Amino acid sequence: MNYDYPELARTAIDRLLAEESERIDQASDLIAAALLDDGVLQAFGTGHARLVVHEMAGRAGGLMPVNLVRIQDLVFFGDRAPASLLDPTLERDPSLAADVLRLAAPRPGDPWLIASNSGINGSVVELARLVREAGHPVVAVCSLAHSSAVPSRHPSGLRLPDLADVVIDTGAPAGDAALELTDGTRIGALSNLVGVVIVQLLTEGIARRMLAAGVTPPVYRSMNLPDGDQANAARLAAYGTRIRPIEP
Repeated sequence: MNYDYPELARTAIDRLLAEESERIDQASDLIAAALLDDGVLQAFGTGHARLVVHEMAGRAGGLMPVNLVRIQDLVFFGDRAPASLLDPTLERDPSLAADVLRLAAPRPGDPWLIASNSGINGSVVELARLVREAGHPVVAVCSLAHSSAVPSRHPSGLRLPDLADVVIDTGAPAGDAALELTDGTRIGALSNLVGVVIVQLLTEGIARRMLAAGVTPPVYRSMNLPDGDQANAARLAAYGTRIRPIEP
């Protein structure tokens, strides 16, 4: 069988490199400057966009000063019941954002990376609004095609791109599924594939900027190597509780 998804993936990544490199550079500049000033990148996503921000946090070869922020924190670090997370539409509720932000406890100047393919759900938009209001810079990873095609679910009518200092467009189509089968069925989501490439490019860009400033980038060593746990513990100690552990 011949598969069409690999060509879609290559085309999407080629478009990203051709059209979004300037925004990736801008985001790398912004985040690197904050990390060099003892900042921590706060990374937030809901739904499947959680996979994008998770790719940047707590992983081998990734930067240490990245704190993963999620709606699940309301259970893991707050007082909500686990069953409260079972509603798949929970990300639409803007009232969650204030508690998520309180639990994240960012320091002034900490930058935020917020990923959402649609950029319209209430919790995403409200969190972006609150952190922007508090003076934090915001980098958004989203699909401009999707975000512009549908109404916002936030009372203000704003979307995530409206609240970001830098917007990196995944190029995913509205609805995300990019491959149409012969009967009209659409499959082949692109947002996470491109999103993961974006955060890996950001990781490289930030690390190279830190090196250029004379600072060795603080990077996780695989915990599945013999010296991984020891090496990571020594580096993480400098951040204390600012970087919360992620689940195994």
